[in-house]
Amino acid sequence: MDEKDARSTQYDEGSLTLSGTVMLGTGVMIGAGIFALTGQMAEMTGALFPLAFLAAAIIVGFSAYSYIKMSNAYPSAGGIGMYLHKAYGDRLPTAFNALLMYFSMVIAQSFLARTFGSYTMQLFGGDPSGQMTPILGVSLILAAFIVNLLGNRLIQGVAGFIGLLKIGGILIFGLVGIWLADGLAVDFDQVSETGSTSNFLGATALGILAFKGFTTITNSGSEVIDPHRNVGRAIVISIAACVVIYTLVGFAVASNLSLSEIIETRDYSLAAAARPALGEYGVWFTVAIAMLATAGGILASVFAVSRMLAMLTEMKLVPHRHFGMPGSIQKHTLVYTVVLGLVLTAFFDLSRIAALGIIFYLVMDIAIHWGVLRYLLDDVKAKSWVPVTAIILDFLALSGFVWVKLNSDPFVLGVAVVTMMLIAIGEQLFLGSEKRKQAVSQSQAHERHH
Repeated sequence: MDEKDARSTQYDEGSLTLSGTVMLGTGVMIGAGIFALTGQMAEMTGALFPLAFLAAAIIVGFSAYSYIKMSNAYPSAGGIGMYLHKAYGDRLPTAFNALLMYFSMVIAQSFLARTFGSYTMQLFGGDPSGQMTPILGVSLILAAFIVNLLGNRLIQGVAGFIGLLKIGGILIFGLVGIWLADGLAVDFDQVSETGSTSNFLGATALGILAFKGFTTITNSGSEVIDPHRNVGRAIVISIAACVVIYTLVGFAVASNLSLSEIIETRDYSLAAAARPALGEYGVWFTVAIAMLATAGGILASVFAVSRMLAMLTEMKLVPHRHFGMPGSIQKHTLVYTVVLGLVLTAFFDLSRIAALGIIFYLVMDIAIHWGVLRYLLDDVKAKSWVPVTAIILDFLALSGFVWVKLNSDPFVLGVAVVTMMLIAIGEQLFLGSEKRKQAVSQSQAHERHH
């Protein structure tokens, strides 16, 4: 094996089954979505937050259409990076939007890690100092890093086992919570000023963050058995499962806690909702499920995002340095992904992590739909009205979210704008650099000789 082969990515084709792929997708979705976003959405839109989950599901349903069409046509371990390249070519829009997706996925794993810490500390009376939550989150990311080094089949086995336990546990929580609360007793009189259109759209945007884990499935494309069929199937199954689970649990929380209680316990609202419904044993049960869910989500997220960055590196769309590390590019991008996730987990709180993630994701998502509409409509056999609708819905959700944050936390908007500007400027300089042009020429020469 020569040095180039040793440094290239190495994918294990046919190593992921349909059920394993679904577990990877739901692992990210359920972990990020239901455990920490419920309270933040309630804070934003009041008692309407269960409906905001449903609104988010509708938007994601339209969005998934473009990803399914492209995954059927171009299954790839690079997933979204490859899809953007098919639409925009070897240009800035591809690199810029792919990096937005990369950062939103790293942010998602930091969000999961923080959620893991918040719930775990409920077993010890909370975290008044605020120090143990990030420490536990960092520890979880490091554990996921070790498992990811050990190979696809172990990842699939662990994620599948965790997925079955957490889905069963969450369903039990939702059903028992509603039954003990005598049904879906949601008090819509508590909406007040938080029920404005912009606030509802903002909460819906956060709800989209709970579903966006389905995009991790696209990054496993070339490693899925029969990817032209099974990637799309896995996306549909994952979204449908999460719609049922989020709706059930959202109403269970609203039935057992007042709006003020949900907001007060926004970082661990499911554990708080379990106490009046099921007592202390219910709290322990819910925390255990949350720990499993967030751990599985971290595992799946690290798996997918490192592969996307590796693909972008091979496509010569992002700079790469080995820093003396042995092994393939895929292993290097795994290290970069974990290090960035550790920094975010240590220094950002849950609400700001979520805000950055949804802004980056929705900007990228709009670019995906525009790419399908403008450049790939015939190639992927898509109907134009679906991506048009997806763009409109994404824009409405993003506008509502930005307006809410402009009034409540403009700093996070500033961080998002500055970060996007730095990404755009940095990528423009890199794409025009002589070093990059030489790397592209060498790659093309290598392909001609093989």
